Amino acid sequence: MHIRDLIGESVAGMLARPVRSALTTLGTVLGITTLVVTLGVAATAGNQIVGRFDELVATAITVEVPESPNKPLVTWDAVDRLTRLRGVESAAAVAESKESTNLSVRSNDIVDPTRVTTQNLSVLATTPGLPEAARGRIVQGRFFDTGHIQRGDRVAVIGDQAAKMLGVTRLDRAPAIFIGKHAYTVIGILGDLRRERNLSTAVLVPPTVGSQFGLRDVTRVLVNTTLGAAGLIAGQAPTALSPGNADMLQVVSPPSPTRARDQAQDDVNALFLILGLVSLVVGAIGIANVTLVTVMERVPEIGLRRALGAARRHIAAQFLLESTLIGLTGGVIGASVGLVVVVAVSAAKQWTPLLDARLAIAAPVAGAVVGLLAGLYPALRAARMEPVDALR
Repeated sequence: MHIRDLIGESVAGMLARPVRSALTTLGTVLGITTLVVTLGVAATAGNQIVGRFDELVATAITVEVPESPNKPLVTWDAVDRLTRLRGVESAAAVAESKESTNLSVRSNDIVDPTRVTTQNLSVLATTPGLPEAARGRIVQGRFFDTGHIQRGDRVAVIGDQAAKMLGVTRLDRAPAIFIGKHAYTVIGILGDLRRERNLSTAVLVPPTVGSQFGLRDVTRVLVNTTLGAAGLIAGQAPTALSPGNADMLQVVSPPSPTRARDQAQDDVNALFLILGLVSLVVGAIGIANVTLVTVMERVPEIGLRRALGAARRHIAAQFLLESTLIGLTGGVIGASVGLVVVVAVSAAKQWTPLLDARLAIAAPVAGAVVGLLAGLYPALRAARMEPVDALR
């Protein structure tokens, strides 16, 4: 049988039962669509995960400053030199000590045995750039500035969780908190922290006030860099902060995100690939069942073709080609629908879609292969029929 005649017979066999062929093709369409959507969405989502990982983790540097018996290794104004480095977005110096991590803080000066008005909170001294360095924001009021520091004003900024614990909800009346015997005016509430989340339960005071709690020397510096500049700034920060004692400072820089990024994306791809393959197997089973039913319905036709001289390979090739054409049609439609769905999901989530051209080409081929494998058993069964038995 000529290949042109074989294709014509296969197409005629498909079109002879258009509804059944369409429903059979639908199984492959769903399987290929699921496969394309899952792989496309997984790649797009993985790209977003990588971007957020790089933005939130790969740009954060912490410089640990050890205690020095003679003079402080890092002065409070050293942060200004650090921010001049190209690639530094924000930085803040912080001082904390063991004595200041569990101080009694209360929101009023009245001792009421029936109410819990005293909380044990951490008190830290910091420079004005802390909200940006901690990737947070002032939800109420303001942060203290250099004027408060130079004047030695007794002001404080508290974390949002500390404000709830102390019952501070409004700042328009200049509420005060009491640390020990001294009152401090609360001028701001810090919240929405994406770094140093422990600051949500802390009290922040200017360095000139923090000296009363032993917070005289800088103990660490928080630095945020632009994407890709963390390695460079990690090497330059100690020299900028303490030119004569750079080797005594310890820099905690983020590790390279390449391995973690690749592993996370591979895990996501593997998960969605399994789901897509399961859907594809379901479509293959549908093709196999329908092709087998078609073979049983066309037994007289098979017997007549064999009686007129058709060889076993001709019968097998006809049914294999029919199932392959069904799979190929489903693959083309499924790939097109899947790509549209990936773009639509990305647009709804405001993501940048990642579309692999190889996936668009491989999906129809995968559909054809699925159809070929699904029609293998029915085609062999049809080819093994004897003409006399089939006609009978």
